[in-house]
Amino acid sequence: MKSTSAKGESGMAASTDVEAIVSGKHRDPFSVLGVHQAGKGLVGRCFIPHAEFVAAFTLAGKPAGELRRRHDAGFFEGRLSIRRRQPLRYHARNAGGDWWLTDAYSFGPVLGPMDDYFIAEGSHLRLFDKLGAHLISHEGASGVHFAVWAPNARRVSVVGDFNDWDGRRHAMRLRGDIGVWEVFVPDIGPGRPYKFEIIGAQGKRLPLKADPFAFRSELRPATASVTTAPSAHEWGDQAHRDFWRGADPRRQPISIYEVHAGSWQRNAEGGFLSWDELAERLIPYVVDTGFTHIEFLPITEHPYDPSWGYQTTGLYAPTARFGEPEAFARFVDGAHRAGIGVILDWVPAHFPVDEHGLAKFDGTALYEHADPRKGFHPDWNTAIYNFGRKEVSAFLVNNALYWAEKYHLDGLRVDAVASMLYLDYSRKEGEWIPNERGGRENLEAVRFLQEMNKSVYGAHPGVVTIAEESTSWPKVSQPVHEGGLGFGFKWNMGFMHDTLAYFSREPIHRKHHHDAVTFGLIYAFSENFVLPLSHDEVVHGKGTLLGKMAGDDWQKFANLRALYAFMWGYPGKKLLFMGQEFAQRDEWSEARALDWHLLDHAPHRGMRQLVRDLNHLYRSKPALHARDCEPEGFSWLVVDDADNSVFAWQRNAPDEEPLVVVANFTPVPRGDYRVPLPKAGRWREIVNTDAQDYGGSGMGNGGFVQAWPVAGGASAHMVLPPLSTIMLEWVP
Repeated sequence: MKSTSAKGESGMAASTDVEAIVSGKHRDPFSVLGVHQAGKGLVGRCFIPHAEFVAAFTLAGKPAGELRRRHDAGFFEGRLSIRRRQPLRYHARNAGGDWWLTDAYSFGPVLGPMDDYFIAEGSHLRLFDKLGAHLISHEGASGVHFAVWAPNARRVSVVGDFNDWDGRRHAMRLRGDIGVWEVFVPDIGPGRPYKFEIIGAQGKRLPLKADPFAFRSELRPATASVTTAPSAHEWGDQAHRDFWRGADPRRQPISIYEVHAGSWQRNAEGGFLSWDELAERLIPYVVDTGFTHIEFLPITEHPYDPSWGYQTTGLYAPTARFGEPEAFARFVDGAHRAGIGVILDWVPAHFPVDEHGLAKFDGTALYEHADPRKGFHPDWNTAIYNFGRKEVSAFLVNNALYWAEKYHLDGLRVDAVASMLYLDYSRKEGEWIPNERGGRENLEAVRFLQEMNKSVYGAHPGVVTIAEESTSWPKVSQPVHEGGLGFGFKWNMGFMHDTLAYFSREPIHRKHHHDAVTFGLIYAFSENFVLPLSHDEVVHGKGTLLGKMAGDDWQKFANLRALYAFMWGYPGKKLLFMGQEFAQRDEWSEARALDWHLLDHAPHRGMRQLVRDLNHLYRSKPALHARDCEPEGFSWLVVDDADNSVFAWQRNAPDEEPLVVVANFTPVPRGDYRVPLPKAGRWREIVNTDAQDYGGSGMGNGGFVQAWPVAGGASAHMVLPPLSTIMLEWVP
């Protein structure tokens, strides 16, 4: 109910207001509680359950008056001796003792008219500084400012251990123009669990909601948000950030190690490693193995371990599984100081419908579409964000900016972009609604993705965005001003699919599928591609990369070694899921660590050594990376020898000598195979996947081949080992 407070000399609150306050049904408690004008003086009112006597004091400790109990539930009021409105402290007593508390309702609002303006416009790019829970000093007191968007709620309260989870104690002030509720709660600090108690428009109390902007959360299965102080971490990564700020990532070596933080390794008791423990183990391992970046599967807060983080309920909070948020900042800083970038797998496509999360947040479809044909994802039983609602788009854009600013992340890999772009994604006829032009494209999602990319690249040069997008949608990785979506890179799902299909075939049949290798070069430069051999290929019964290879065990290892060198010589940035660098045999499970004991065995040790050597070669040879995304960086030398399943090509970079890649994808050695080469002279074998050090048979060319001039160029007669890929560089 609205206030009907008496305005006469007595300053007595109306009985209806008192009843509404103590029952938690008042629509505007700030109009009743706190300090108010009453005639020529001031009156104080408070609601303190369990109190029998209450005296008011200024923050400086000066007595301000005794308050009389109007209601046995704990409603007090009385005239004050102070001359101006100011915050108050109360000394409360009952038969069991006494306590002090500062009156939240005696403070003014924290948000201002400019916040209202930009929030209403949907253009506020620092929402994470305004919404959520922030430790601040306000009008002479320290405490936490809470703010949450819930425009259709009848009442919103912040509840926690600081008020016995009683929604009557800290009902919030509504900023009616923008639907944001706020309250400053004095005398509380970091580490306090809290949620929002929301009464919907129809008067129904909803399940307690976690804070959409929570910067820290409780460890599952608990689901409360937790107040946290601003990070005090002192960053030491300026050199790393300056380098990437001035670099063109398309022309830099980028080799990504994809990691699930909860199962890369475990501690001695089988539990998760902390961020600090991961930093001690994972960062040196990645440096030694030669990768340039770590890409984490989602580490934002999520309730269900088997979702791997893809069903997140806390987009602004690093999950509590691995420690406090500042520990994640230390990890990122440590990685940067070691020269390693950190990329976050980011999920703006959908969210789970757990009752403490965003679904029906204020009793209405607030973050999601109300119509399930647009708001429900049939593949994952999740809700889909309403990208056309400016507040929802701003929530997500701000989240991308938040991770880049607060945690210095180097990139965001955006999950399930295809599901966002198409209104009929995984839907049958009649299960989707066309856009305003009658088409299947989700124009609202397109605008959101463009705005997100423009905001990230505009505010944080050096940060990249990467789309997991599996369709032929044009210009995914082209700038927005050229009609693109604005991503920096796109996963090349066609490369992954065709390559794994080819290597799963028995070599005798590969000559009939030669185009599975050559076709990809037709479109290889239509986008800025990342070549992904990701977690998606080693779960849900798909086995492992080693298991996908054709042949007996020796041939499986040989095939996988040949595939890796083929991939590292192919145009595009690289991504490999953890464990595949040493040929994990068992399918990945989030519930256990990788099988590190396999490195005790030579074939697995050799595989890791090969990946290490490929990474260091890729990083040190500009011909292999400087034109990954441009057609002048690649040209075929042997493209049509389907009968022998042999391929050869050269990689180029300006002002650099070319490198040549030669692959024989059958188990038949080729003893005198003629390969065209860019120039005559001596060529050094810099990689041979059949080398004994890697677990191969040791067949090769003695380390060098000699190319002789022929009409139109040069050529060499080479030994091509079985199931192998060789790389050659010219020796001046």
